[in-house]
Amino acid sequence: MVTRSTLAQGYAGKRVLLTGHTGFKGSWMALWLAELGAEVFGLALEPPTTPSLFDLAGLAESVDHHIADIRDAQAVHDRIAAVRPDIIFHMAAQSLVRESYRSPVDTLAVNVMGTAHVLEAARQLGNPCAVVIVTSDKCYDNREWVWGYRESDPLGGHDPYSMSKGAAELVTDSWRSSFFHAPDSVIRVASARAGNVIGGGDWAVDRIVTDSIAALARGEPIRLRNPQATRPWQHVLEPLSGYLLLGQRLAQANGAAFAEAWNFGPLTDSIRPVSDLAGLLVGAWGSGRWESAAAPDQPREAHSLALNCDKAHHLLDWRPRWSIEQAVDATVGWFKAWQAGEDLRSVTRDQIARYEADAAASDLAASPTRSAR
Repeated sequence: MVTRSTLAQGYAGKRVLLTGHTGFKGSWMALWLAELGAEVFGLALEPPTTPSLFDLAGLAESVDHHIADIRDAQAVHDRIAAVRPDIIFHMAAQSLVRESYRSPVDTLAVNVMGTAHVLEAARQLGNPCAVVIVTSDKCYDNREWVWGYRESDPLGGHDPYSMSKGAAELVTDSWRSSFFHAPDSVIRVASARAGNVIGGGDWAVDRIVTDSIAALARGEPIRLRNPQATRPWQHVLEPLSGYLLLGQRLAQANGAAFAEAWNFGPLTDSIRPVSDLAGLLVGAWGSGRWESAAAPDQPREAHSLALNCDKAHHLLDWRPRWSIEQAVDATVGWFKAWQAGEDLRSVTRDQIARYEADAAASDLAASPTRSAR
């Protein structure tokens, strides 16, 4: 179950190293880990945007904040050696498809070699540790199927970003098979693949929510590059809850059984066209409209993408809790709070608490025998 008490059992007092802690997803993860009582140690570049969730939520107060480049193997080794973490969440990445067309080699250096640096540092140090490598739903060889990809489906990627995520998965599997495969290995390595996340505090360029909120705030129409492209939309807290459950299980005595790849995608009904998401954003904002800005010469992006999360449901007892409507409402509510000058650390903490409460309620409703106990 995703509740404060059950998650805290796995993280309270634990030393957790989080790479990419200054980014959008990393900032949400850093605050959630701190709320669970973990000692959070970061390794990342400076916040990638201004403004940034990391700064607005005052996360430097909650994290042992360390600036280093994941492409620097020695810096990664030194940081992991100094922290001696119980659990590592590797989230540092170049996370934008269009940026990968502009900087393909740099994308590979960050996403592929950065992953290798984390795994190799853990191998060389040899301390007991659970490692969760976060990649992407775009790691799969996307054949534009209408059904969701399973963890056993082929990896690939038509654009540099997707290819780099598939390659990061191959690196992870190689290190796991070569160095951490024994049942009694003190290092357990898993990978996690999420859908298209949305949420408050994302100001990255070429992101649908970032661009939409900016357009709505200016009273301008939302311009969509690929209005009919279908994506698995989910609030950022959904996959983070999966990562937390996975890290907790890896760190347990039988953790070797969970040292595999895992999907953490949204509810099936949340797999919608971009135009649907834009319409929901307009509705939650209370005004505005969207229009197509498709261009024939724009970089290729997948038209359809979905994840199958049966494995996580049956073996981790994880499932998505928020509908796309709930995800959009939380996202717009966060940005409206930012516009109003509210305390964003409190707003972010409140959304985490609300998600935990909703997750606990849905688990109890789904299991009458559990609630009866």
